[in-house]
Amino acid sequence: MRVFESKEMVNIEKAAVRAGGSLATLMEKAGAAVADLATKIVAEKKLRTITVLCGKGNNGGDGFVIARFLSYMFDVNVIIANDEPETDLAKLNYNLVPDKVNIFRFYDNYNESVETIQNSDMIIDAIYGIGFKECLDPSSLEIVQLANFNDHAVRIAVDIPSGIICDTGEIPGGCFSAHYTVTFTAMKPLHVLYPSIDFCGKITVADIGIPDSIVQQFTYAMVTTDEFLARHPLRSRNRSAHKGTNGTLLSVCGSYGMAGAAVMSGMAALRSGVGILKCAVPKSIYPITANALTEAVFMPLEENDQGTLSADEGSTIQFEIMERASAVLIGCGLGTNDDTKRLVSNIISSSTKPIVLDADGINSIVDNIDILRTAMVPVILTPHPGEMARLVGTTALKVQTDRCRTAQNFAMDYGVTVVLKGADTIIALPDGNVYVNLTGNNGMARGGSGDVLAGILASFLAQGMSHDEAAINAVYYHGLAGDRCAKKYSARAMLPRDIIEELKYIFSD
Repeated sequence: MRVFESKEMVNIEKAAVRAGGSLATLMEKAGAAVADLATKIVAEKKLRTITVLCGKGNNGGDGFVIARFLSYMFDVNVIIANDEPETDLAKLNYNLVPDKVNIFRFYDNYNESVETIQNSDMIIDAIYGIGFKECLDPSSLEIVQLANFNDHAVRIAVDIPSGIICDTGEIPGGCFSAHYTVTFTAMKPLHVLYPSIDFCGKITVADIGIPDSIVQQFTYAMVTTDEFLARHPLRSRNRSAHKGTNGTLLSVCGSYGMAGAAVMSGMAALRSGVGILKCAVPKSIYPITANALTEAVFMPLEENDQGTLSADEGSTIQFEIMERASAVLIGCGLGTNDDTKRLVSNIISSSTKPIVLDADGINSIVDNIDILRTAMVPVILTPHPGEMARLVGTTALKVQTDRCRTAQNFAMDYGVTVVLKGADTIIALPDGNVYVNLTGNNGMARGGSGDVLAGILASFLAQGMSHDEAAINAVYYHGLAGDRCAKKYSARAMLPRDIIEELKYIFSD
């Protein structure tokens, strides 16, 4: 699915009208979609009283349509949050609300409004839509806070939770906290970005009658990974395949005290189908890693007094890359010091095979980021928000408030692919295209999950996938395996090693 910013959604609706539709019809269908979800929830949970919060614009118009549909079956109240309806469609649908619906103006009927919100079994937020740009006005903020404090009510947002800026996911003040969000035609950036995703609940995209042929004409901000994979499915192997044709991955990972990262990434790479895994590790951790990765080939190398690979081994590693490897993974548990900085920079500038740069591989170039511009091959970076912040000289919080543009700008500036990890991982390509992944869950938020992702990604690269295919497939299947683990073991109890084990079932489907 494509993810559109607010201005493009407005243009899409205008195009639909030019093609013979009407905004009134679109609003009717939008209201019907929300009412349909609300009806199912009310029936399932045996709820009684519904309150619809309406603003003065077209989002409020959606709310009036919802109130009208629901009033045929349930007790419905409407609270007008701020001014009277202003747009033509809002006025039209306000006048169509049946007399049986109780309508309160928040400040004019303050006590009744507060009591109604506190006692409602379901609260539907239709105060502000995708055009919202600033902080909530005082009355809307108070209403939203009252709604959020009602712990027993099911809360549904219409298009977006009021108080969130559509295109960035920012929340400049308070916002409605939804259990469900029904958006129309396509997802918007706030539905996949931090911090807004924590307030959207379960997101449903409703078809309100705009033909896909119109939607496809407009510029999108992001595409979901599942749409890419529908066009580029995971390729099956030839019957004649052997370990040589399935690629050789050189893993430059691990250090004293961080053997586990090398093991996790290596096992994930093997489970993802690479023909040969060759691990370049410090001699001190060779016994540990070799015992855990019995299918791998090892290069025990000299190390410095900090237990990390010595920079003097650079020529040995470069030879392996040039002569035998199909791709290189560098960074998982590597450590960060002068030796690793020299080693990583030399690999980037000299490698003839595509590179995945993870964890300490990324940290090792923070003081020398321009080395990325010297790469002769595709480079994929897999930072978490803290590592991304170090790369761009900001804070993790600022990265999280503009994940899409941060990753996109860096990818384009340095000609690399950026996999910005986190809830709804962002994949930014050097050509400016951005993908967002919707698989995965908070059970994956623990040490080791990133090593697993790096191993899958590097394995796919070694097997001959392009940089975009490898990154998108790896992120998607990593998240899918995580989702299945969460169902089996719970998000709280699942471990990264469970994700690796689940891959053997994922790839057999």
